[in-house]
Amino acid sequence: MTDISALIATARAAALNAHAPYSRFAVGAALLMENGDVITGANVENASYGLSLCAETVAIATASAAGRLREIVAIAVIGGAMDTDGRPTGTVPVSPCGRCRQIINEAAQMGGRDLPVHCGAAEGDAVRTYRLSDLLPDAFGPSDLGIS
Repeated sequence: MTDISALIATARAAALNAHAPYSRFAVGAALLMENGDVITGANVENASYGLSLCAETVAIATASAAGRLREIVAIAVIGGAMDTDGRPTGTVPVSPCGRCRQIINEAAQMGGRDLPVHCGAAEGDAVRTYRLSDLLPDAFGPSDLGIS
């Protein structure tokens, strides 16, 4: 899968699995791997808010657990306020939070890539594509510690 719209659609499907009873804001993420596989994640909130996990973090941790952290070639993220059925809504693209940008940077540096980050809306065709270096300029990561 190299089609951005298909990667966004996969992120939208992942958002349907969000556990977001507190914020009522569902986020889905889809990672495109070197071999075309896609790994997904959805946000998981916790009553102790600081323990909540963002969709991007869930997807990247899943890739890492499978030994595939260095294989990520692109990421798609969508999000929106949940309707009464738990579906994300909205037509404005959502981008990764600062913490997730740092988590994405770790994977990007480990893979030696400046990852494209496709930010989509929960509904409609609006997509904004960035390079990670545009979202997190002068990032601190493994390369600063001599790790690659």
